[in-house]
Amino acid sequence: MKGKLHFLLVFLVYSLVVFTNVKRESFDKDFIDFEYCRLRSVNRTYKYVSGRVKLLKTPLNHIKVNMALYQRLNGYKPFLYNFTLDACKFLKNQKSNPIASYFYGFLTEYSNMNHSCPFDHDIVVDKLSTAFINHRVTKMLPFPEGDYMIKTHWKFPEIEKALTKFYFSLS
Repeated sequence: MKGKLHFLLVFLVYSLVVFTNVKRESFDKDFIDFEYCRLRSVNRTYKYVSGRVKLLKTPLNHIKVNMALYQRLNGYKPFLYNFTLDACKFLKNQKSNPIASYFYGFLTEYSNMNHSCPFDHDIVVDKLSTAFINHRVTKMLPFPEGDYMIKTHWKFPEIEKALTKFYFSLS
């Protein structure tokens, strides 16, 4: 029993998330366009993602996001989470919603999505590092090692307009 507990503690302490790729696709270029979406590597241990989404038809009052986590086994297979949320309600009740509070640091520190609807400006994610994700994936919710993908479908209001895929490795 002592050996298993020691292994679990070592796993939790030394697990690291590393971004491997970012992909995005706009299905309606007259509505939404990705100005840029980059994965930057400063050195072997520090990588970050930055992006800017141009909203061409504003204001937006109805935004739905479907987020799913996939693990790479023989191709990417669904793994644990797949949920859809109304982004306007989510942003309005950040402190009372447990999911919102989990991602509250991301909203306030790395993006300009820290207010409720309507959105009448571009969405910017600036230097989202793996440090934020490392804490949530390795310390708060331990995951097995492997390759993962977070896929998000963006719907405005009920029509899918964009798709993003964030690939990362947990070792």
